[in-house]
Amino acid sequence: MAAPQIRLVAFDLAGTTIDFGSRAPAGVFVELFARHGVTVSEAEARGPMGTAKRDHIAALAALPRVAEEWRNAHGGRSAGMAEIDELYAEFIPLQLESLPAFGDLVPGTAEAVQALRAAGICVAATTGYDTAMTKVVLEAAGRQGFVPDAAICASDVAAGRPAPWMLFRAMEATNVWPPAAVVAVGDTIADVQAGRNAGVWSVGVTATGNMLGLSLQAHDALAPAERAARLAAAREAMLAAGAHAVVESVADVPRLVSTLTGTP
Repeated sequence: MAAPQIRLVAFDLAGTTIDFGSRAPAGVFVELFARHGVTVSEAEARGPMGTAKRDHIAALAALPRVAEEWRNAHGGRSAGMAEIDELYAEFIPLQLESLPAFGDLVPGTAEAVQALRAAGICVAATTGYDTAMTKVVLEAAGRQGFVPDAAICASDVAAGRPAPWMLFRAMEATNVWPPAAVVAVGDTIADVQAGRNAGVWSVGVTATGNMLGLSLQAHDALAPAERAARLAAAREAMLAAGAHAVVESVADVPRLVSTLTGTP
């Protein structure tokens, strides 16, 4: 039996299609913990990126160094479920406030979506943002020509990445199956894992998102050798996480999709 033709590409938002470097969420996680007397580095903040935001906060709080610093700053008390809930409630307005400053599409996004649709392929968006955050991001994307056929956020499902539920919901919303007809594209290890858990083609993005974590200007200012080394390390990490393929940018996705054959 022939493998099904690709009929859906599900893109992540921050760092993949919008917000080059996935800078909006990273900065807010650092600020959030700093407000409570705890230092979280940007590298630490980026570790759980791609997961639902409350899960992300819980993962940061569980880091041994962060957990110790939290106890030192809070009279020996650990950050339990109640504290995580409070941190998440505080995170929401901080994130919403930051989003408009990071609303530019990643270069090549609109063109990639146009090429996919010209080939008869649906385009969906999935994200670890909640409903209110996703609304802000999609409004900015829409003004620049990116309007997905379906958009699923972490608040829409029982669990965010690396669970496969957002991808399954996107498949349902676009009436596309089996999983072999679907490509998931994202810039985090959690994106890659969610794609594998859903049984779809899982594609990692290196240059524009969380793996490098650089603004467009900082990325373009890298010396060629340093850029190559950073991209190689990011590629290896994504392949180790199970990515079927790795690209530098969303702009590379239409060409890649045209080469996919067989089953994931």
